[in-house]
Amino acid sequence: MPSVLITGAGRGIGEAIALRLAGAGWTVLAGVRNDSSGDRLAAQHSRVTPVLLDITNETHIAALADQVPGPLDALVNNAGIGVLGPVEAVSIPDFRRQFEVNFFGQVAVTQAVLPQIRAASGRIVFISSTGGRAPVLLEGAYCASKFAVEGLADVLRGELRPWGIDVSVVEPGPTDTGPWREIQSMLADMEEGMSATHRELYAQHIRGIRRLVTTLQRRTAPPDVVARVVEQALTARRPRARYAAGAQAQAMLTMNAVLPTRLNDAIGSRLLGLRHPTRSKAISSHAG
Repeated sequence: MPSVLITGAGRGIGEAIALRLAGAGWTVLAGVRNDSSGDRLAAQHSRVTPVLLDITNETHIAALADQVPGPLDALVNNAGIGVLGPVEAVSIPDFRRQFEVNFFGQVAVTQAVLPQIRAASGRIVFISSTGGRAPVLLEGAYCASKFAVEGLADVLRGELRPWGIDVSVVEPGPTDTGPWREIQSMLADMEEGMSATHRELYAQHIRGIRRLVTTLQRRTAPPDVVARVVEQALTARRPRARYAAGAQAQAMLTMNAVLPTRLNDAIGSRLLGLRHPTRSKAISSHAG
């Protein structure tokens, strides 16, 4: 039976992936950040074995060699967080925290288990986001981290080709997980953490994003939609480089791909109800 290591399996998308693959006969090593999450997950299926794994913890990363001693058929890099806020207002430590989890943690896990993946000629899947190709206002740190993941996956796919290791990216849209259920409180925390000056400057943006996410919350996809796509990426005879997870994600990515960049910019601003100057100010230089 095939084996898979899934990071961030303690809840949401990661949990759905773990249970779907276990149900399909996979031996699942479920990376979790605490024992209670692991116990709860293991109780749901006998093929799930919890692995204590905070992907930013060097000790946990080093222990993977012992916890995954033999060939590994697949790695699903799913663990991630989202830092909200205008780029101008997000602190550099928060930017670094965003990348530590969503990018550097993914690299660390991949490096740690690549010998086992190579031994099985296995596969690697990165859970990215529609925000990894279609930028979202007030999610600059998050989108940047997912853009980085997309580039990393493309490079890995070429580098690992001689060993028959396929690398795919799965791009979910809004998904019915804890962060999306709590998005309004997350936005409130974001606003509270901003300086008074930034709150005033971006008041229009904040009002707009609150309205937008209220609409999107009614359209979130179940986590198993993403899990089904991951299973497809791991079992297809010729896996694709990228998979949109669900109809809404496909629509968002298609629109971003086919429309001119400036038009996508305008649509993003309009979705938040942002006002624009009536005319552009040209910058000219004068000699003398």
